[in-house]
Amino acid sequence: MTQPLMPMATAVWLVDNTVLTFVQISEFCGLHELEIQGIADGTVGTHIVGQDPTASRQLAPSELERCQADPSTRLVLSEYDVKAVPRTKGPRYTPVSKRQEKPDAIAWLVRNHPELTDLQISRLVGTTKPTILAIRERSHWNISNIRPQDPVGVGLCKQMELDEAVQVAATKREKAAAKAEAAAEAKRPSRVKAAAKTAATKKAAAAKAEPAIEAEAETQAQADGEPASEG
Repeated sequence: MTQPLMPMATAVWLVDNTVLTFVQISEFCGLHELEIQGIADGTVGTHIVGQDPTASRQLAPSELERCQADPSTRLVLSEYDVKAVPRTKGPRYTPVSKRQEKPDAIAWLVRNHPELTDLQISRLVGTTKPTILAIRERSHWNISNIRPQDPVGVGLCKQMELDEAVQVAATKREKAAAKAEAAAEAKRPSRVKAAAKTAATKKAAAAKAEPAIEAEAETQAQADGEPASEG
Protein backbone atom coordinates (compact mmCIF):
# COMPACT_ATOMS: atom_id res chain seq x y z
CA MET A 1 0.00 0.00 0.00
CA THR A 2 1.31 3.49 -0.95
CA GLN A 3 1.75 5.71 2.07
CA PRO A 4 2.48 9.40 2.47
CA LEU A 5 5.97 10.52 3.33
CA MET A 6 6.42 10.68 7.13
CA PRO A 7 3.15 8.82 7.91
CA MET A 8 3.27 9.39 11.70
CA ALA A 9 3.85 13.15 11.30
CA THR A 10 1.06 13.24 8.70
CA ALA A 11 -1.28 11.42 11.08
CA VAL A 12 -0.46 13.91 13.84
CA TRP A 13 -1.34 16.81 11.55
CA LEU A 14 -4.59 15.20 10.35
CA VAL A 15 -5.70 14.48 13.92
CA ASP A 16 -5.00 18.05 15.00
CA ASN A 17 -6.34 19.88 11.95
CA THR A 18 -9.19 17.84 10.46
CA VAL A 19 -12.37 16.05 11.47
CA LEU A 20 -11.42 12.84 9.68
CA THR A 21 -12.25 9.60 11.47
CA PHE A 22 -9.56 7.40 13.01
CA VAL A 23 -10.24 4.81 10.32
CA GLN A 24 -9.75 7.30 7.49
CA ILE A 25 -6.48 8.54 8.95
CA SER A 26 -5.16 5.06 9.80
CA GLU A 27 -5.81 3.72 6.30
CA PHE A 28 -4.31 6.78 4.61
CA CYS A 29 -1.16 6.75 6.76
CA GLY A 30 -0.79 2.97 7.00
CA LEU A 31 -1.02 3.00 10.79
CA HIS A 32 -3.19 1.03 13.19
CA GLU A 33 -6.41 2.65 14.35
CA LEU A 34 -5.23 2.33 17.97
CA GLU A 35 -2.15 4.37 17.10
CA ILE A 36 -4.36 7.13 15.74
CA GLN A 37 -6.45 7.01 18.90
CA GLY A 38 -3.22 7.21 20.91
CA ILE A 39 -2.24 10.35 18.99
CA ALA A 40 -5.63 11.87 19.75
CA ASP A 41 -5.32 10.92 23.44
CA GLY A 42 -1.82 12.34 23.66
CA THR A 43 -0.12 9.02 24.48
CA VAL A 44 1.53 8.47 21.09
CA GLY A 45 3.61 10.87 19.00
CA THR A 46 3.63 13.65 21.59
CA HIS A 47 7.03 14.92 20.41
CA ILE A 48 6.35 14.59 16.68
CA VAL A 49 5.78 17.74 14.65
CA GLY A 50 2.77 17.43 12.33
CA GLN A 51 3.34 17.34 8.57
CA ASP A 52 0.72 18.92 6.30
CA PRO A 53 0.20 16.55 3.32
CA THR A 54 -1.49 19.32 1.31
CA ALA A 55 1.58 21.54 1.63
CA SER A 56 3.80 18.78 0.26
CA ARG A 57 1.27 18.17 -2.53
CA GLN A 58 0.69 14.60 -1.43
CA LEU A 59 -2.98 15.31 -0.84
CA ALA A 60 -5.22 17.70 -2.73
CA PRO A 61 -7.23 20.12 -0.56
CA SER A 62 -10.37 19.10 -2.44
CA GLU A 63 -9.71 15.46 -1.55
CA LEU A 64 -9.37 16.41 2.09
CA GLU A 65 -12.67 18.32 2.03
CA ARG A 66 -14.43 15.46 0.27
CA CYS A 67 -13.45 12.91 2.92
CA GLN A 68 -14.23 15.23 5.82
CA ALA A 69 -17.75 15.65 4.45
CA ASP A 70 -18.27 11.88 4.08
CA PRO A 71 -16.73 9.57 6.74
CA SER A 72 -17.36 6.51 4.57
CA THR A 73 -14.89 7.71 1.91
CA ARG A 74 -11.14 7.13 1.91
CA LEU A 75 -8.30 9.55 1.19
CA VAL A 76 -6.32 9.02 -2.00
CA LEU A 77 -2.80 10.33 -2.55
CA SER A 78 -2.48 12.84 -5.37
CA GLU A 79 -0.35 12.30 -8.46
CA TYR A 80 2.37 14.36 -6.83
CA ASP A 81 2.72 11.98 -3.91
CA VAL A 82 6.12 10.85 -2.76
CA LYS A 83 6.18 7.13 -2.24
CA ALA A 84 7.69 6.02 1.03
CA VAL A 85 10.74 3.81 0.65
CA PRO A 86 10.10 0.44 2.30
CA ARG A 87 12.31 -0.40 5.26
CA THR A 88 15.14 -2.77 4.49
CA LYS A 89 16.12 -5.83 6.48
CA GLY A 90 18.76 -3.85 8.33
CA PRO A 91 18.46 -2.75 11.97
CA ARG A 92 15.55 -0.48 12.81
CA TYR A 93 16.56 3.13 13.36
CA THR A 94 15.46 4.51 16.72
CA PRO A 95 15.61 8.23 17.56
CA VAL A 96 18.07 9.11 20.31
CA SER A 97 15.21 10.33 22.52
CA LYS A 98 13.60 6.86 22.35
CA ARG A 99 16.67 4.68 22.84
CA GLN A 100 16.57 4.87 26.63
CA GLU A 101 13.08 3.32 26.52
CA LYS A 102 14.21 0.19 24.66
CA PRO A 103 14.96 -1.86 27.81
CA ASP A 104 11.49 -1.00 29.17
CA ALA A 105 9.90 -2.13 25.90
CA ILE A 106 11.94 -5.36 25.87
CA ALA A 107 10.88 -6.14 29.44
CA TRP A 108 7.23 -5.58 28.50
CA LEU A 109 7.47 -7.91 25.49
CA VAL A 110 9.28 -10.61 27.48
CA ARG A 111 6.63 -10.47 30.21
CA ASN A 112 3.49 -10.17 28.07
CA HIS A 113 4.49 -12.13 24.96
CA PRO A 114 6.85 -14.94 25.99
CA GLU A 115 6.10 -16.67 22.69
CA LEU A 116 8.12 -14.03 20.79
CA THR A 117 11.65 -15.05 19.83
CA ASP A 118 14.69 -12.88 20.46
CA LEU A 119 14.90 -12.21 16.73
CA GLN A 120 11.30 -10.94 16.63
CA ILE A 121 11.85 -8.68 19.63
CA SER A 122 15.07 -7.41 18.09
CA ARG A 123 13.25 -6.44 14.91
CA LEU A 124 10.35 -4.82 16.74
CA VAL A 125 12.39 -2.68 19.10
CA GLY A 126 15.65 -2.34 17.18
CA THR A 127 17.95 -3.90 19.76
CA THR A 128 20.47 -6.73 20.04
CA LYS A 129 20.10 -10.31 21.22
CA PRO A 130 22.62 -9.93 24.09
CA THR A 131 20.52 -7.06 25.48
CA ILE A 132 17.34 -9.15 25.27
CA LEU A 133 19.07 -12.12 26.91
CA ALA A 134 20.37 -9.91 29.73
CA ILE A 135 16.85 -8.63 30.43
CA ARG A 136 15.39 -12.15 30.25
CA GLU A 137 17.95 -13.37 32.78
CA ARG A 138 17.70 -10.15 34.82
CA SER A 139 21.45 -9.62 34.48
CA HIS A 140 21.15 -6.27 32.70
CA TRP A 141 23.34 -3.59 34.26
CA ASN A 142 20.31 -1.32 34.80
CA ILE A 143 17.74 -4.00 35.63
CA SER A 144 16.69 -2.30 38.89
CA ASN A 145 15.50 0.77 36.95
CA ILE A 146 13.76 -1.01 34.07
CA ARG A 147 9.98 -0.53 34.07
CA PRO A 148 8.03 -2.54 31.43
CA GLN A 149 6.30 -0.30 28.88
CA ASP A 150 4.30 -1.10 25.77
CA PRO A 151 6.61 -0.50 22.76
CA VAL A 152 3.65 0.80 20.77
CA GLY A 153 2.83 3.34 23.46
CA VAL A 154 6.38 4.70 23.51
CA GLY A 155 6.60 4.79 19.72
CA LEU A 156 9.20 2.06 19.15
CA CYS A 157 7.00 -0.01 16.84
CA LYS A 158 3.54 -0.03 15.27
CA GLN A 159 0.59 -1.97 16.62
CA MET A 160 0.28 -3.76 13.27
CA GLU A 161 3.89 -4.94 13.50
CA LEU A 162 3.40 -6.22 17.04
CA ASP A 163 0.16 -8.01 16.13
CA GLU A 164 1.83 -9.62 13.13
CA ALA A 165 4.83 -10.81 15.17
CA VAL A 166 2.56 -12.30 17.86
CA GLN A 167 0.47 -14.07 15.21
CA VAL A 168 3.57 -15.53 13.54
CA ALA A 169 4.90 -16.73 16.91
CA ALA A 170 1.54 -18.30 17.80
CA THR A 171 1.39 -20.10 14.45
CA LYS A 172 4.91 -21.48 14.88
CA ARG A 173 4.08 -22.63 18.40
CA GLU A 174 0.94 -24.43 17.19
CA LYS A 175 2.89 -26.14 14.40
CA ALA A 176 5.60 -27.25 16.83
CA ALA A 177 2.98 -28.65 19.22
CA ALA A 178 1.24 -30.50 16.37
CA LYS A 179 4.56 -31.92 15.19
CA ALA A 180 5.45 -33.11 18.68
CA GLU A 181 2.04 -34.72 19.07
CA ALA A 182 2.39 -36.46 15.71
CA ALA A 183 5.81 -37.79 16.69
CA ALA A 184 4.42 -39.10 19.98
CA GLU A 185 1.52 -40.70 18.13
CA ALA A 186 3.91 -42.36 15.72
CA LYS A 187 5.80 -43.93 18.61
CA ARG A 188 2.70 -45.41 20.23
CA PRO A 189 2.06 -48.17 17.60
CA SER A 190 5.69 -49.29 17.92
CA ARG A 191 5.29 -49.71 21.64
CA VAL A 192 2.05 -51.63 21.17
CA LYS A 193 3.67 -53.91 18.60
CA ALA A 194 6.65 -54.53 20.88
CA ALA A 195 4.35 -55.41 23.78
CA ALA A 196 2.29 -57.74 21.57
CA LYS A 197 5.43 -59.42 20.26
CA THR A 198 6.71 -59.99 23.80
CA ALA A 199 3.37 -61.48 24.86
CA ALA A 200 3.30 -63.76 21.82
CA THR A 201 6.86 -64.94 22.54
CA LYS A 202 5.96 -65.77 26.14
CA LYS A 203 2.81 -67.61 25.00
CA ALA A 204 4.75 -69.66 22.44
CA ALA A 205 7.40 -70.56 25.02
CA ALA A 206 4.70 -71.63 27.46
CA ALA A 207 2.96 -73.75 24.80
CA LYS A 208 6.27 -75.41 23.87
CA ALA A 209 7.08 -76.24 27.48
CA GLU A 210 3.60 -77.61 28.28
CA PRO A 211 4.01 -81.13 26.63
CA ALA A 212 7.28 -81.68 28.45
CA ILE A 213 5.69 -80.73 31.77
CA GLU A 214 2.74 -83.08 31.14
CA ALA A 215 5.06 -85.98 30.22
CA GLU A 216 7.13 -85.44 33.33
CA ALA A 217 3.99 -85.36 35.46
CA GLU A 218 2.69 -88.59 33.89
CA THR A 219 6.01 -90.35 34.49
CA GLN A 220 6.00 -89.20 38.10
CA ALA A 221 2.42 -90.47 38.53
CA GLN A 222 3.31 -93.91 37.14
CA ALA A 223 6.29 -94.11 39.42
CA ASP A 224 4.15 -93.26 42.40
CA GLY A 225 1.55 -95.96 41.47
CA GLU A 226 3.96 -99.00 41.24
CA PRO A 227 3.69 -101.50 44.17
CA ALA A 228 6.66 -101.85 46.42
CA SER A 229 8.81 -104.99 45.69
CA GLU A 230 8.88 -107.81 48.36
CA GLY A 231 12.22 -108.70 49.91
